[in-house]
Amino acid sequence: MPSDITVTQGWDKLSSTLTRLARPEAAPEGAPVNMPMTRGSTVLFPSLSDMRRQGQKHFDHAYIYGAMGTPVQHELEKAIAVIEGGTDCQVVSSGLAACTTPLLAFLNAGEHCLIPDSVYSPTRRFADKVLKRFGVETTYYPPCASAEELTGLIQPNTRVLFAESPGSHTFEVQDIPMLSRIAHAHGARLMMDNTWGFGIFAPFTHGVDVSIQALTKYPSGHSDVIAGAVTVAKTEDWHLLRETAIQLGQLAGPDDCWLTLRGLHTMGVRLSHQAQSAMRVAQWLKTRPEVARVLHPALPDCPGHEIWKRDFTGAGSLFGFVLRNTFTQNAMEAMVDSFRFFGIGASWGGYESLVLPTSKSIIRNFPADDTEGPSMRLQIGLESTEDLIGDLEQGFSVLKAHC
Repeated sequence: MPSDITVTQGWDKLSSTLTRLARPEAAPEGAPVNMPMTRGSTVLFPSLSDMRRQGQKHFDHAYIYGAMGTPVQHELEKAIAVIEGGTDCQVVSSGLAACTTPLLAFLNAGEHCLIPDSVYSPTRRFADKVLKRFGVETTYYPPCASAEELTGLIQPNTRVLFAESPGSHTFEVQDIPMLSRIAHAHGARLMMDNTWGFGIFAPFTHGVDVSIQALTKYPSGHSDVIAGAVTVAKTEDWHLLRETAIQLGQLAGPDDCWLTLRGLHTMGVRLSHQAQSAMRVAQWLKTRPEVARVLHPALPDCPGHEIWKRDFTGAGSLFGFVLRNTFTQNAMEAMVDSFRFFGIGASWGGYESLVLPTSKSIIRNFPADDTEGPSMRLQIGLESTEDLIGDLEQGFSVLKAHC
């Protein structure tokens, strides 16, 4: 079984960097340890020439007008770029906006994109409805498709290959370096929803062009922020992304940015603890006779484990499991309703534990094996592992009582 060191080493290594991000420089008169909040729409300049000069710096995190970002947003963008290892970052209004803004930036009418079948459902809806209406064709591919299978789906007009690894419901780990080679060989960009791997997967080292984050999750960490971020590997991509974000009016409010910056400082220690707890819960679930499979990439028998071991420096707080097919969906839902420590909710990455049924709720072009039982996803928070395991144990009693 993986050790706690294996699943936490990336977070532990990152903690020193995180505590230093966006910290104001000490001044003779003193300075607060956290960056001051700046709210505002109108920005005043001493002269027209100063206003015009500043207006030419919209690629340089300049404070020009509130709708183009505030100082606290720009500091958050610099921090995210450091963590991801990219050149520049654009903070946007939500995790979904972080998926849709680069798709709009790098796709034109008449072009084609490839998206994994395991993708975040709102991204699928955007592709099926908005991109389709704008004349962009989308093909869904099995997330674990081979190089030969994927190459066969490439079209002359394919401009984006999208990835999400692991999938946030079914946890397939994609071979990102292989996807990068295929995309670049055919003149396409590789975009990746890297929300699960933030801080423990270096997207640009593995060939990603555009990395997407839901800052709502790990970075803010307290389930009270909606924000997203898009980071790029090359300056030329930054210019197109930034122009598109400005034209769409995409930004996040200063309060959300400030809260996310504050959350980043403690993300390493939070996730180190949560990753350990998640692994212990996952290992316990593997011992249960009611469970058919545990979908945690750090487990040696989980599909994609070898890729995770090669490419990631740790694990997160989110994983899933599948029940044996002797249990019904109704029985699983009764189990979920019985939980005391696991809240029922659709998000993850915060300090609290959550559960979400994943069977009967996911759209797939390539359906999962219908001989398997119902499934659910767990977000492991900061509660006692013993309490969480006890909650699951009583839940299994309810499960069996409803069969």
